[in-house]
Amino acid sequence: MSKSVSIAAVLGATAVLGLAYTTADFNVTPLPAQKRVDVVASVKAEEPAETAQVARAETAATPAPVKPAFTANLSGAAHAAEGAADAAVLPAGYSGDTGNFGLGRPATEEEIAAWDIDVRPDGAGLPEGSGSVMDGEPLYTDNCAVCHGDFGEAVGRWPVLAGGKGSLKNDRPVKTIGSYWPYLSTVFDYVNRAMPFGNAQSLTNDEVYAITAYLLYLNDLVDDEFTLSKETFLDVKMPNAEAFYPDDRAEVELPKFSGEVCMTDCKPEVEITARAAIVDVTPEDTATRKAREAEATGEDSGVTEADAAAPAEEASEEAPAEEATEEAAATEEKAEAPAAAEAPVVASETAADPELIADGEKVFKKCKACHQVGDGAKNKSGPMLNGIVGATAGTVDGFRYSSAMEEAGAGGLVWTKENLHGFLTKPKDFLDGTKMGFSGLRKEDDREAVIAYIGSFTK
Repeated sequence: MSKSVSIAAVLGATAVLGLAYTTADFNVTPLPAQKRVDVVASVKAEEPAETAQVARAETAATPAPVKPAFTANLSGAAHAAEGAADAAVLPAGYSGDTGNFGLGRPATEEEIAAWDIDVRPDGAGLPEGSGSVMDGEPLYTDNCAVCHGDFGEAVGRWPVLAGGKGSLKNDRPVKTIGSYWPYLSTVFDYVNRAMPFGNAQSLTNDEVYAITAYLLYLNDLVDDEFTLSKETFLDVKMPNAEAFYPDDRAEVELPKFSGEVCMTDCKPEVEITARAAIVDVTPEDTATRKAREAEATGEDSGVTEADAAAPAEEASEEAPAEEATEEAAATEEKAEAPAAAEAPVVASETAADPELIADGEKVFKKCKACHQVGDGAKNKSGPMLNGIVGATAGTVDGFRYSSAMEEAGAGGLVWTKENLHGFLTKPKDFLDGTKMGFSGLRKEDDREAVIAYIGSFTK
């Protein structure tokens, strides 16, 4: 009796262990479809009826899990239906491996719309919406100023967004929206795609339009009443739209290489008029040289007194001319003296209004990319401006002015308050040929304030 019980216990334990091993192995290594069906069927046959009923009820109440659009490594009869359903989604004629994660299927309209946000220079791709300069100012302050500065001048080593006009040919150009970027679409697309830093693509279309409009205003490309939209986008002309250098190859290079080429006697004739015997002394006229040589040797040089006196007469004739030149220069200095004397008057007038000077300091932030004032001010891409009010144009030491500015200074241009107003309104209209790329201050109050601020710094 006891032996039969032991045999039954051993057989029961063997069956349980075998079933447990088979079930565990099923969770690790896929079984062939038929084997899997047989095992599951045998387990279900041993379940009590009540347990099976509860399991069916729970299965019916549980929502079906969302599976990927495609299933990898389909095999076995149990997965045949799933493979057929996935294949139905594939494009017609597709024969590649579906793989994981839905790779290889056509993109949905939603996925295409999420990626298709680029904007072209002609405005293609711009979204609906609009934004004004006034709306863009607080948005820029909240989202951009912490890195790029309140006026686009940059904080630390973050990118400068405003200023730098006319600096591209310098050894250290300042590349900004106003000096470097040739397309407005680049500004809009970059803000829309990658900004604000750390929270990209969080701005609405209207906010992107507004921030872009404010960036244009910081670079003096639009006025403070401008509104940017799809309709006004192409109205904005970027200063660097013609690229870094004018393409003058058709006028300069093409004629040199397309005309008739000279093959012989191409170099112009050179006529030698004199030869230098001694190169480390100032040359002298022939008559004086012969007289000096005759005096040294005691010989008759053949030079008459008239010949020897000729250089002296020439020198005496040149003397009145030099005196006349000196008198003219003195007259010019006297004429410039009253204009130069205006400087202290301007400085005293501006110094009397500290509020105006404070306003001018804010406006001067538009000038800081090129100019400096105060202690330690140095020449940058523009001259330092200490003592500029009342000074003659083009006279800051160490700065290389344009020929137009030098000629204006030589002609008597003095930076009086009135002249500064005219120049700051639109520099290129006031002085044709100036290198100053700044478009100008349109508001008279801004010009008045910045002149007061600059005038508070003397040499």
